[in-house]
Amino acid sequence: MATRKRPGENGRRDGTPSKHKPPRADGPGHVAALILARGGSKGIPLKNIKMLAGVPLLGWVLRAAVDSKKFSSVWVSTDHDEIEKVARAWGAQVHRRSPEVSKDSSSSLDTIQEFCRLNPEVDFVCHIQATSPCLHPFHLTEALEMITEQGYDSVFAVVRRHHFRWQEVNKASGELTRPLNLDPLNRPRRQDWDGELCENGSFYFSTRHCIMNEGLLQGGKVAYYEMKAEYSVDIDVDIDWPVAEQRVLRYGYFGEANPEVVRLMFCNVSGCLTEGRIYLSKSGEQMVSVNTRDTAGIRMLQRENTEVVLLTSALDSVGRPLADRVAEVTGCQVVEVGAEPLKELKPMVEEKKLGWKDVAFMGCDMPDVGCLNLAGLSAVPHDAPSVAINAAKYICRSGGGAGAVREFAEHILLQKEKAKARRRSTDSV
Repeated sequence: MATRKRPGENGRRDGTPSKHKPPRADGPGHVAALILARGGSKGIPLKNIKMLAGVPLLGWVLRAAVDSKKFSSVWVSTDHDEIEKVARAWGAQVHRRSPEVSKDSSSSLDTIQEFCRLNPEVDFVCHIQATSPCLHPFHLTEALEMITEQGYDSVFAVVRRHHFRWQEVNKASGELTRPLNLDPLNRPRRQDWDGELCENGSFYFSTRHCIMNEGLLQGGKVAYYEMKAEYSVDIDVDIDWPVAEQRVLRYGYFGEANPEVVRLMFCNVSGCLTEGRIYLSKSGEQMVSVNTRDTAGIRMLQRENTEVVLLTSALDSVGRPLADRVAEVTGCQVVEVGAEPLKELKPMVEEKKLGWKDVAFMGCDMPDVGCLNLAGLSAVPHDAPSVAINAAKYICRSGGGAGAVREFAEHILLQKEKAKARRRSTDSV
């Protein structure tokens, strides 16, 4: 869990104390989450919707904000049509920012002030940065409590760094550098030094009054919320991407379900286990191609006591003999479902005395949307249509029949290991 430290006080830019409204007696009022996602990123084009570990970058923070259930409204401020589509698919309302605040020179404060002017009902804004994909709902919940229960006007996220800093000098001047935060004669060991608190940019809670009247995101009675280093990820340039992807796979927030209890996985044969094609021989026999990586992934799940049930559809024209052969190769039960798989799979889940939080589902098209939304963990291959992609919690880097099932199996097992590690950590406290 993130720890809270004692906050400091802040004031106006000219150093004089700022006046701020007392907290409302009946609660904070309307608290809006706001993610700024301009389309003109210079470092990484359309960075905010680039896929990171199977999810659009913007989706990671939107999932955390929505699942926290602490916001009166969740918004994305953008000037780009594709970003708007992704934002709405992940449950956000959209503020179409004006050209005046969409320039390279526009500040975050300019855009947030425009949002506040257009939404006078908003009392508090939580500015969440899309480039912080390891944000979890509990971070937002605990930081908001500092406002609602402790009476602060602004709260922002920090991380503890153990970096020795030295003064920058003009080499041509002959000036010598000097230490800024250490004594070279008494260099502390890491375990003997508390380090320093640095903004990690994950989020900034602030009152409407501070934003509009003071022109500050960190004004009035100010506090910081300390996040652990593993959750403090920032993405600015291309070289940050692979590092962030590995971090988010281990420490990211994948939804409300507890992945440790996944006991059943449903997976479509056509479009997931196979590429969706059916080959016909000269004699009329049906054939499909199954990737050995995918069958290995299924066996990995089975060894961890996760039952895998494969799904065929009458619409796929997969005959019974072919379905039986797939069952033989994979060691899985194969079930035929109709046009609405959810209706037929719900009784199966209930019969096994499981909840949908205990279920993983891999689909690939519109009929699967209900199951993708309901399952604790859900995924689609990279080449699935957008209607399925928008409903899934994880989008594989691989296509159907090309390793997507193996990738999702590894994802399920990684989430289980994360859950076990968290439980061990909690038990040891």
